Amino acid sequence: MTKKKTQTFRAGVGAVIINKDGLVLGFERKDFPDEWQFPQGGLDEGEDLFKAVKREIHEETGIEANDIKLLAEAPRPTVYEFPKERKHKRAGHRGQVHRWFLFRLESSDKAITLGDQKEFHAWKWTSMDEMIKSVVSFKKPVYQELGICFEAYLG
Repeated sequence: MTKKKTQTFRAGVGAVIINKDGLVLGFERKDFPDEWQFPQGGLDEGEDLFKAVKREIHEETGIEANDIKLLAEAPRPTVYEFPKERKHKRAGHRGQVHRWFLFRLESSDKAITLGDQKEFHAWKWTSMDEMIKSVVSFKKPVYQELGICFEAYLG
């Protein structure tokens, strides 16, 4: 018996990118103004997690792999469910499960070009506390957990 798609969680990766001062790089969504988030996206079938997160970073931010340095990986995946009003936009998935990585931008801010500009239209350096306040409510617990996981690196 196969599960209905509405019962599945889409597998993905996410990236917290910090600068040398420990501020996090937040991005404002094009489709939901005033909602800020970190780069994240789905895994392609059989794709390596580390390759996937570098791909997502490049697609969504324009930052090249040689502009960032891996600092840490969250010890466990995070999970969130979409609220009813967002499920129709997410191919019928119930929610998402992500593996998160922490990177530091080693080059200048010029590396941030917003990539393909399909998802984001603005970016800013901010504190993790401010980022938690700016993210959509159903993702707040994930961002709070990331703040705890990566606390030693944050400004």
